[in-house]
This record gives sequence, C-alpha cells and structure tokens, in this order.
Amino acid sequence: MTGSTYIDFDKALNKGMKLIKSNENPSFGLLIVVGVNLGLRIDDLLKLSFDDLRQEKIEIIEGKTKKKRSLVINEHIQTALNYFDSDIKGRAFKSQKGTVYSIQHVNRLIKKYFKGKVSSHSLRKSFGRRVWANDSESERSLIYLSELFNHSSSKVTRTYLGIRQAELDNIYMNL
Repeated sequence: MTGSTYIDFDKALNKGMKLIKSNENPSFGLLIVVGVNLGLRIDDLLKLSFDDLRQEKIEIIEGKTKKKRSLVINEHIQTALNYFDSDIKGRAFKSQKGTVYSIQHVNRLIKKYFKGKVSSHSLRKSFGRRVWANDSESERSLIYLSELFNHSSSKVTRTYLGIRQAELDNIYMNL
C-alpha cells in the first residue's frame, strides 16, 4: 500500500475544471478530471489519447496486471473535453513543453494543487472512495472495486482506500 491518501472527489473535480476553464493548466486539469473518474493507475492514465477520451467506451490492457479493462467515458469527462478543440490529436496529458507528463511531474503538480499526503495515486483512491460513498459505503461496492482494481479481495481494497482507519477513528468521535 502506498502512503498517499485520497482527495475529496468534488474538490478534485472542481480544481480540475478550474484549471481547464481558467486556462491556467488545462492539460493537467483534464488529467485530474479523467483520473478521478476512471480510477486508472497513473502509467495507464498517461497513455490515453484525445481519441480515446472522445469515445463512449474504451478498452485498455492495464500495464501492471496485463488484464483487459473496459472503461466508460462519463459526463464529467465529456464536459471537460468540451473545453478542448475537437481536432486535437495525440496523447491527452502533455506538459507546456509538449511532452507527455512524467509520473514525477504529475506528483509535483498534485502536491502543488492539493495539500496533504497526496500523489498521482490519490486520484485512483478518490475514484474508489467516491464509488464506495455513492453505494452507501456497502460491502458490495468494495467487491466491485476490488475487481476493478484487480485486488485479491475486498479486504485489500478496504485497506487500500483507508476505510478501516476511518472507521476506527469514528469510534473516538462517537463517544
């Protein structure tokens, strides 16, 4: 398990859209929006192209697990894409120099825009926490997420998302 934590989904989405709309860093804003909505590892995320993101559904082979994964491009991503010229081709996440972001650069930017113990992995965790919260924090959602994340069990997913610690912390808060 990595030492990073998740970023609140709405906060991440809002920050991503602000970076796009203000033209401060549209490419990185798009990376945030896509990252929290697809739950991919950063190396798989950085491989996505504008053509991929303009489809309704994409199929990828995950780099780490070599497993096939089917992803749906939701309305958050579609809304973000509306701010980009429809004729842009190539990789979606490029720095101002025109090169695809390195993982190290993504980590530096995430630390710049979000405080705390965050990294590129925080986007994936944000996706997981949102799915879990949207399904009333159910065990069922953890089973689905463990499948999406290719974890060996929902217990691994629970630990990965930091859910156990949050529940233990709540014991003290509810006395």
